Amino acid sequence: MKSTHNNVGGRDGRLTQKKLKTKPVLIVLGLLLLGNMLWFIAWLVPNGPTGGNEVVATVGKEEISREDWMVAMEEQYGKETLLELVNARVMNTAAKKYEIKVTDKEIDLELSLIRTAQDSTGSQGLSLNSDMHRQKTRAQLILDKVLTKDVVIEDEQIQTFFDENQSLYNIPTTYQASLIVLQTISDAQEAVNELENGSSFDVLARERSVDASSASLGGDIGYISEGQENVDSSVVEAASKLEVDQWSSPVALSEGRYGVVYLQDIVEGQEFSFEDVKDHIKRELALEQLPQSVSPEAFWKEFDTEWFYGE
Repeated sequence: MKSTHNNVGGRDGRLTQKKLKTKPVLIVLGLLLLGNMLWFIAWLVPNGPTGGNEVVATVGKEEISREDWMVAMEEQYGKETLLELVNARVMNTAAKKYEIKVTDKEIDLELSLIRTAQDSTGSQGLSLNSDMHRQKTRAQLILDKVLTKDVVIEDEQIQTFFDENQSLYNIPTTYQASLIVLQTISDAQEAVNELENGSSFDVLARERSVDASSASLGGDIGYISEGQENVDSSVVEAASKLEVDQWSSPVALSEGRYGVVYLQDIVEGQEFSFEDVKDHIKRELALEQLPQSVSPEAFWKEFDTEWFYGE
């Protein structure tokens, strides 16, 4: 299949930028869902040999066994989790057949773009450093490369897009942070005292924070960076002065309340050159030429794939 793409600048260029920015958002949502499911299921698996009749909870005299628990989890999450595992294996097989290579540098670029897009997803509490997320990103890159291997995009189009959207590839330093929001400075100082006495930041955020959205996530506000519109600048400033696994003193917030900031991780900023992102832009522009989106399931028949759930 061969196709060309014209009018990258102007209205089409703005549309292209929007699409390029949206794709990492969709990956974020997928990673978050998969991560939660796999973590929870892994948590259920016993560390040692235990019977399926092991009691994990009681309600009055009624017992809930580990087997009951696992069956309920399989019914709720089993299909989605197995689907991800099967699709990852299918994409690995496709990579061998079509001689597709995915480098660590390409995965790093995709994850960096995901971090910059995360603020617009509403998805929080997402760590992108695990092997699982790198494998998920690798599978997506294999799929994209297989789908676009015969699509022709001219070098001039790629250069034009880069020139008009260079800021997309100038990634600022980001801080994965958590926040407890309190009404007064005395409340904030009391929270700091509790943390110094051994309280868990996650638990304290759920119990004390007056910001409902982050409190429900144990205070996690995801990746933040300087200039981010939906994050109080004082929170970013406080995070930038912390060491990993350290919390701040009370911080005055713009709306008159106070916060305690906890730094989970730092991802240093990167500025990607045209050569760094040339293949990425080419692939994204090529994907726009496809008549419809394609999932790994489209390759199941080609690689003789069957699974527990049948058709």
